[in-house]
Amino acid sequence: MTAPRETHSTDAPGKVEFVALMAMLVATVAFSIDAMLPALPRIGAELAPGAANRAQLVVGTFILGLGTGIFFVGPLSDSFGRKRVILAGAGVYSAGAALAWAAPTLELLLAARVLQGLGAAAARIVSLAIIRDLYAGREMARLVSFVMMVFTLVPAVAPLVGTGIIALGGWRAIFACFVLFSLATSLWLGFRLAEPLPAEHRRPFRRAALWAAVREVLSHPGVRIAIAVQTLCLATLFSSISSVQQIFGDTFGRAESFPYWFFMMALVAGSGSFLNASVVVRLGMRRLINTALTAQTVLSAIMVAVFAAGPPEGAGFALYLVWQTTIFFQAALTLGNLNALAMEPLGHIAGMAASVINAMATVGSILLAVPVGLAFDGTPVPLMAGVLTCVAAGRLLMTRLARAAQFEG
Repeated sequence: MTAPRETHSTDAPGKVEFVALMAMLVATVAFSIDAMLPALPRIGAELAPGAANRAQLVVGTFILGLGTGIFFVGPLSDSFGRKRVILAGAGVYSAGAALAWAAPTLELLLAARVLQGLGAAAARIVSLAIIRDLYAGREMARLVSFVMMVFTLVPAVAPLVGTGIIALGGWRAIFACFVLFSLATSLWLGFRLAEPLPAEHRRPFRRAALWAAVREVLSHPGVRIAIAVQTLCLATLFSSISSVQQIFGDTFGRAESFPYWFFMMALVAGSGSFLNASVVVRLGMRRLINTALTAQTVLSAIMVAVFAAGPPEGAGFALYLVWQTTIFFQAALTLGNLNALAMEPLGHIAGMAASVINAMATVGSILLAVPVGLAFDGTPVPLMAGVLTCVAAGRLLMTRLARAAQFEG
């Protein structure tokens, strides 16, 4: 199938509108994380004045909820329909945002962020299932590429948007904007797209089937290794995102210009996705992953040594900026390829396996990233050491993955 199924609306969205709608749904996660970064110092000052590092948990708890939700939303949408699950998720997400807006303590704010993450999982995962429902083959791949191109712009501009919102209404106003964003995408989805999964194609939700998928995923040694490496690579990304604002502000005194630097880093790092798409068929997934992890291990080891000894005067910020950009670039060269490697022997349960793999990697990565972020001591050294540990362990695990005969990436 290379075109959308017939819908009940005579004015169903064309491809441009469809891509824009799916991109906005997928972008819910990036907007919910990156728009919060400029608010972290203010949240720490107001809700955790004696422990400012704990404000980083506003990022980590959202990702924890996201990873937990990913485990369930795919199978639920197979049973109850795509739109119903996305709209229910939007309700949970908005409730979490409203609670966060009113939260009088950091603890309640963090609980609300977990709830937000649970709801955001539906928009992030089920939107891709909708594309799979309506398109196939090269046309599906083309549309997913367009969606991801739009999606990559969101992390770049979200801190700028967050800064503007804070200037107009304070940090709590960001949560009101999350509710408005979710309401807008929900109305767009509800009125412009017919349910893409007909009732006759749905499958009953069975816990036994979900646990059977977990057991099958974990029965493959190569899949277990790929998930472990993906977890480590995600941990480098999430620990960096959690710490980046503090390092810019507290270490280098560039809090005001942080959104603009982040914009430039995100745009440069976004080229990694295009590079990966251009060379992965010729070089193979394992080779790209190995190259990225080896380079990051060497670079991070050098940076730990330089910053532990004290960087040359005036060079610290430039060195950190380059290093941080390579973390984002590395993610583009590793995460998609690792997910593809993990999925290779699981095509017969692809949907369920994708939920299991991504949920395990996301939850595992945030459990690793949170201690790294909380270790911030006014310098980038704890972050760099944490990243070095993760990428070195990931590179070591890749040598074991190469010996798994079923992986021919």
